[in-house]
Amino acid sequence: MTLYPKLIMDALATVRYPGNGKNIVEAEMVADNLRIDGMKVSFSLIFEKPTDPFMKSVVKSAETAIHTYVSKEVEVTISTESKQAARPEPGKMLPQVKNVIAVSSGKGGVGKSTVAANLAVALAKLGYKVGLLDADIFGPSVPKMFQVEDARPYAEEVGGRDLIVPVEKYGIKLLSIGFFVDPDQATLWRGGMASNALKQLVADANWGDLDYFVLDTPPGTSDIHLTLLQTLAITGAVIVSTPQQVALADARKGINMYTNDKVNVPILGLVENMAWFTPAELPENKYYLFGKEGTKRLAEELNVPLLGQIPIVQSICESGDAGTPAALDENSMTGMAFMELARNVVTQTEKRNAEMAPTEIIHTH
Repeated sequence: MTLYPKLIMDALATVRYPGNGKNIVEAEMVADNLRIDGMKVSFSLIFEKPTDPFMKSVVKSAETAIHTYVSKEVEVTISTESKQAARPEPGKMLPQVKNVIAVSSGKGGVGKSTVAANLAVALAKLGYKVGLLDADIFGPSVPKMFQVEDARPYAEEVGGRDLIVPVEKYGIKLLSIGFFVDPDQATLWRGGMASNALKQLVADANWGDLDYFVLDTPPGTSDIHLTLLQTLAITGAVIVSTPQQVALADARKGINMYTNDKVNVPILGLVENMAWFTPAELPENKYYLFGKEGTKRLAEELNVPLLGQIPIVQSICESGDAGTPAALDENSMTGMAFMELARNVVTQTEKRNAEMAPTEIIHTH
């Protein structure tokens, strides 16, 4: 039997691409590199993206069509190409980002997102290029805290890839799953869906040049943390806790997640949030509602720096709800506390980079 191109193309015209219902010849998915050598046939199929969900099934269908309509004796070799460039491999993503800082807490309700948002603002006020990723997929709060709830990021083509353009506010590049879901609806996703969404926000966004990429991680330890550790080489972690014993017990678990042998992410330091309450009319008074200096003692015990103590002042809550983070006013009590926190984070990051090798992503089997 003699093979010729029309015979092969007629067989391929029986294969439909599920994405648009067209046959793969009509959809111009068959590259013009068809090679016939006796009973051997090779060619490429072109897909829009390297992550096309129908890729494997279409390749299999094309092979089956040639065996069905031409001959079972044909030896078929099909390669795939994509119009868009492939996503960089984990560990090689964001080459223009100098430092990735994970802000974490052992439990919810300790003010981790408030600390992450204000740390990002304070770093920007110190003159650094800053990005903030709201990685708390199931409880995104960055859109509210920056008063950008109505923002809808768009994509632009960069280097052959369609990349999401982060929202910019107060000189910070922002992305959150909250920009893409209904704020009034609960996000009911299995772990795999949440992890894939997070990977897109990291790898398929145009973050550009950044000195600090701050990650507002979910509370506790979860699939999301594992995804981040497998995707990004995290420079260091900042652990947020309140002074009370219950929060400190959970903070220890959060610290262990980063420092265990398989992960090895350095702890830049601890932040004691809600360290004391100071009424606006009595700025000299301190009331220790959750215990005194519990996080400070934990930092001493673990031999890690205490990066800052943030007091409870009514204006922190009000500014967060209004979308104007407290760090914007560096003359206020809380603004000064967050600026001090940012300076300490910079100092510890530079010390870590000078004394330690870069973090490697973790590989799970």
